[in-house]
Amino acid sequence: QVQLVESGGGLVQAGGSLRLSCAASGRTFSSYAMGWFRQAAEKKREFVVGISWSGRFTSYADSVKGRFTISRDNAKNTVYLQMNNLKPEDTAVYYCAADPGGWAPIKIGDVEYWGQGTQVTVSS
Repeated sequence: QVQLVESGGGLVQAGGSLRLSCAASGRTFSSYAMGWFRQAAEKKREFVVGISWSGRFTSYADSVKGRFTISRDNAKNTVYLQMNNLKPEDTAVYYCAADPGGWAPIKIGDVEYWGQGTQVTVSS
């Protein structure tokens, strides 16, 4: 099994930055594609960014391209999401996700493991 624990969320002003971390357990971490989804209040959960098992390939939602950067450190079993130039519309609960298929982008139906989520709130 894989367990995912997110951290790094919080309250930030528009234009600010946050870095989210997702720490994973399990020796099979490196074989999973990893990514982040987000869910705003009363909205559907949506794909934000994914990274392949190797870290070679990434995929970003259009809404975050140029502002968010995903990376992973398989030796530390951790994936990161650097979020810059945050906007109020980025406000959501951000969920780390693991896909055993190993490739990005990640379809929500292919996610095997979810983190519990971390709240990101961007004030205007």
